[in-house]
Amino acid sequence: MYNERLLPWFGEGAAEAIFLKKGPNVRWASGFKGADSYVLMTREGGFLITDPRYTEQAGIEAPDFTVVDWRAAGGSVAKAVAQILKEQKLHSVAFEADALSFNEYRALQAAADAELVPAEGVIEALRSVKTPQEIEYLRAACEISCRAFYRILEDIRVGVTEKELAAKLSSYMVFEGADTQPYGNILISGPNTSLLHGIPSDRAIQYGDFVLMDYGCQFNGYMSDMTRTVVAGKANSRQKEVYGLEQRMLEDSLAVMKAGAKCGDVYEASIQAIKDTEYFPCHYGGIGHGVGLFVHEVPFIRKGAEDVYTENVVTTIEPGLYIPGWGGVRIEDQVIIREGGVENLIRVTHDLIEL
Repeated sequence: MYNERLLPWFGEGAAEAIFLKKGPNVRWASGFKGADSYVLMTREGGFLITDPRYTEQAGIEAPDFTVVDWRAAGGSVAKAVAQILKEQKLHSVAFEADALSFNEYRALQAAADAELVPAEGVIEALRSVKTPQEIEYLRAACEISCRAFYRILEDIRVGVTEKELAAKLSSYMVFEGADTQPYGNILISGPNTSLLHGIPSDRAIQYGDFVLMDYGCQFNGYMSDMTRTVVAGKANSRQKEVYGLEQRMLEDSLAVMKAGAKCGDVYEASIQAIKDTEYFPCHYGGIGHGVGLFVHEVPFIRKGAEDVYTENVVTTIEPGLYIPGWGGVRIEDQVIIREGGVENLIRVTHDLIEL
């Protein structure tokens, strides 16, 4: 049963049921991998609400759940939820207040004879601490990404475009065993590397360019997220200086990450190398995030963040330096928080690679 981790929440008495819309939360609660589906969880069990395209798949992937075809149960998701609440004699239901649209909320309000209780972050908080099985899926996703990294290095050369390299990188991850559902990988070069979330373009690689790759894949739905910045050719003195500062930022951050550490303290550690340099204004304050079934999960690392790490949280750490018109450097690892430090899932050097 996927819902066992929810039982303590029901014990708090906020509501008798919880209605989930977000795809990663539906997947986490039920095990169902399809789209256009919802979950209604109670203390006793769960209901997977979907349409006829997915009922067979739902029965296979979520055998512990009652599968409800909303088209047959009133003709709308809201009416299907209302019918379940009535049949189960439930009088209150929590809902994801940051996911339901206003129209969806009004439809549920009109259909259900139950109190609607807004809730945010309930499932996300539970998802932040990973089970051993989840960690193994995340480990596999990271190993696939690392293998793909060594393959793409052989393709980075003068004249190849960012788009070509990005397409090859995505395909290498599938060839290495990833799910065939890649998400928006970033592969940018030269002055484009100052763009934190730049989009691969038709720009051709030039000699001496930084090439920044921020990418990942899914394995059984669980995601990897890593970044490396390399040089196509030989680095100049300024590139070496900026890269060296970035490397120190990352390694200073990793040194303080462990169970019991505050996310805000990790940020403070990350800026020590650049505090008294011209590059301090070139850093970005968000330098890491949890990762699991979604690429940006809680907790987030930023200035003043009060979240405290617990063991088996899986998070990225990705400080960077971004100089408009010149370029940027980011190195990102994905780690498991342990009692005395971290277990790094990214087995690629932090040192500057010149191709």
